Amino acid sequence: MDSLTAEQRRKTMQAVKSTGSKIETKLAKVLWQRGLRYRKNDKTVFGKPDLTFKRIKVAIFVDSEFWHGKNWKVHKYDHKSNKKYWYKKIEQNIQRDKEVNRTLRKGGWIVLRFWGIDIEKKLEFCINKIEQTVYDKKAI
Repeated sequence: MDSLTAEQRRKTMQAVKSTGSKIETKLAKVLWQRGLRYRKNDKTVFGKPDLTFKRIKVAIFVDSEFWHGKNWKVHKYDHKSNKKYWYKKIEQNIQRDKEVNRTLRKGGWIVLRFWGIDIEKKLEFCINKIEQTVYDKKAI
C-alpha cells in the first residue's frame, strides 16, 4: 500500500527531473571545459541520450541507480511499499535501456552508460573513457 495519497504521489513524481540532473550537469560541464562539444538530450537520436556526439555517433547516458536498477537482483527487495508498482516500473526501465542500446548499436553508435555514483566518485575515469572514445572515433 502506498503511504501517499494519489495527489501527493503525482506531485512527487512530477518533481523528478528527466534532464539536467546534478550528475548529468557535473559530467557535461567538465566535458565542455575540456573542449568537447556535444548536444544535450537530442530528441532526434533514438532513446534521447543525455549527451550525444552526433557526427561521430557516440551516445552517453547518465543513469541513476534507483530508476535504472543498478544491481537490481540484489536491491529489488529493498522496496518496502508499493512493491508491485516499483518492480514493474524499474524492470521496464531496465528493458527499455537494453532496447535503446541494441537499436543504437545496430545503427553504428557507440553507447556509453555511466551510473550516477561513478560520476560522483570516479569522475576522472568517466571523462577519460568518453575522451578516449571520442578521439578514437574522430581518428577513423
